[in-house]
Amino acid sequence: MKYPIVQPFLPELDLYQKQITEIFARNRLTNKGPCEAELVEKLKAYLGVEHILLVANGTMALHIAYQVMGITKAITTPFTFAATLGSLRMQNIATRFSDICPNTFNLDPSKLDSADLEWADALVPVHVFANPCDVEAIDSIAEQYQLKVIYDAAHCFASKYKGESLLKYGDCATLSLHATKLFHTVEGGAVIFKHRSDLEKAQKIINFGQNEQQIPVLIGTNAKMSEMHAAMGLCVFNHIDDILAHRVELFNRYKYRLKGLLNFQHWKSNTSTNGSYFSVLFNSEHELLYVREHLESIGIQTRRYFFPDLNELKLYTEYRDLPCSKSISRTILCLPMYYELRLKDIDNICDNIIVLLNKFREVDGAQTTL
Repeated sequence: MKYPIVQPFLPELDLYQKQITEIFARNRLTNKGPCEAELVEKLKAYLGVEHILLVANGTMALHIAYQVMGITKAITTPFTFAATLGSLRMQNIATRFSDICPNTFNLDPSKLDSADLEWADALVPVHVFANPCDVEAIDSIAEQYQLKVIYDAAHCFASKYKGESLLKYGDCATLSLHATKLFHTVEGGAVIFKHRSDLEKAQKIINFGQNEQQIPVLIGTNAKMSEMHAAMGLCVFNHIDDILAHRVELFNRYKYRLKGLLNFQHWKSNTSTNGSYFSVLFNSEHELLYVREHLESIGIQTRRYFFPDLNELKLYTEYRDLPCSKSISRTILCLPMYYELRLKDIDNICDNIIVLLNKFREVDGAQTTL
């Protein structure tokens, strides 16, 4: 594959080997080691947050967030990755879907049903592709109905809204630090809490529910981040400003080349992209499938992200008529986005997309007029 959909960023091997050599010398591989502690402090300063917990992966971050918040009934979006819903249902949290905004792709506060809000004790919105939800409206609704707000912010590393970290919104927010993300620890995740008391509770939960005397005081699990994973995070962190700047440059090039031919996600005002993903909307699923198939044949990988929407699977909760999520999921395609790409690569990808679109629309238009 000439252009995979994603490629992990790898720091200099000798720097990572140096970290591993030091870990071997200390003979401390996990359990709040110095690499994890250093990474926590760096992330707190860089992201502008106070209470951050590193965990084994992004899905576990969701599990921990739900448990700390003590939720039993949640409203969320069907337009998300399976982890958002799977983690809810694995904890036997009853779940109902609500539709998304066709422009932002995020949970639409205006479509939240009052009966659902009376029923629920939590909202689990997703900042899709790091595009901020309508956090003010969600905060207002949560206050009115006394709901916890847990943001799935898997894509939102370094995202800001009105000059502040997007991770500060809600009672807590979760990050994915998976290898495919712009900042990663190979496998990893994080939970950002509003209150220190919730962080302290979570610290016990990820260590089998034990207190400092190693006595279980809560139902817990093992969700700690190892030193090897934290060490990778420290090495990647050295490059984070360059990674972010380059990905935003790639994002803007895609948008410049494809503007007027395809539709894009509408970004909330007073925010900017971190270049985590670049998605496009086609005029129809037929058009999408035509372009995708031909791109794959010449080594350009794409991803239908998210397809199908989770509502259509009927696996997690009862089916509902959610037309916006259904429509977006059938016409959205994510294009290659990773650090090793250069502007000439984006131009090559876009050149091929433009040729295919023109060819499809010429034939489709001719058939329509027959």
